[in-house]
Amino acid sequence: MSNERTYKPLSGWGMLVLNILAFPALMATFIWVVTQLDSRQMSPAAGVPTLIGVALLLAGNGLISAGFIILPPNMAGVLVLFGRYIGTVKDNGFWWVNPLASKRKVSLRAHNLNSEKLKVNDKAGNPIEIAAVIVWRVRDTFAACFEVENYVDYVTTQSESALRHLASAYPYDSWEEGTVEVESLRGNIDEVSLALEKELQVRLGKAGVEVMEARLSHLAYASEIAGAMLQRQQASAIIAARQKIVEGAVGMVQMALQKLAKDNIVELDSERRAAMVSNLLVVLCGEKEAHPVINAGSLY
Repeated sequence: MSNERTYKPLSGWGMLVLNILAFPALMATFIWVVTQLDSRQMSPAAGVPTLIGVALLLAGNGLISAGFIILPPNMAGVLVLFGRYIGTVKDNGFWWVNPLASKRKVSLRAHNLNSEKLKVNDKAGNPIEIAAVIVWRVRDTFAACFEVENYVDYVTTQSESALRHLASAYPYDSWEEGTVEVESLRGNIDEVSLALEKELQVRLGKAGVEVMEARLSHLAYASEIAGAMLQRQQASAIIAARQKIVEGAVGMVQMALQKLAKDNIVELDSERRAAMVSNLLVVLCGEKEAHPVINAGSLY
């Protein structure tokens, strides 16, 4: 539950006019009393208390000027009077508050945190490099100022901790777990970003911070295993491509044999059929261009 309270300040313009008008009047009164005392037209018994009163009013007028506060849009002023939190001013403008209260300005604007590249181990134990961009802003000024020592440092430290925890909860790629259905850092960017955002909100909510967006900005294997993992990825891609090629080639051979039999173009016994299948598969599955050999005579 938020402990933030809204403080309703007085308009600064009215107090400014009063401050400006009171200062010359008090100064003129002070000079007049001193002149009267110097010319002995006023007795010290009446003049000295008057001087003290005017001096106190001048000091009070100067104290009034300490109560002015200017707040631009998306900026708040946290007020503390003798160690007690009295409220937060969130309306932008020129205001006057209790001059004895300390005033701390807190930005309510959105902040971008571009984390450094962290070297961590993923769920499969592989060292990876990961970084994130986090957009956040202060939602509760009381928590931001009084629940943590420094909310900016708190956001930075907790963001790094959450990112490390996230990286250890997912494998880098789905084939690390032996199945393509498991969520991975590389294959499920949106789901991983949403999980990071939720974890950050739980951590940073204690400091009155709202996480607006969190997304991974960098993801790669660490340099010491990048080469080996690249070869593994290439091997997996080659196997997958070969499977597709074989499936397509078998289908084409089956279609060719059915077409030959349907149109009665040629009758093939089992040996010739096997030879034709072999030749077609070599042509369709070979990596290099095929060079056919023309048989001018009988197959036998």
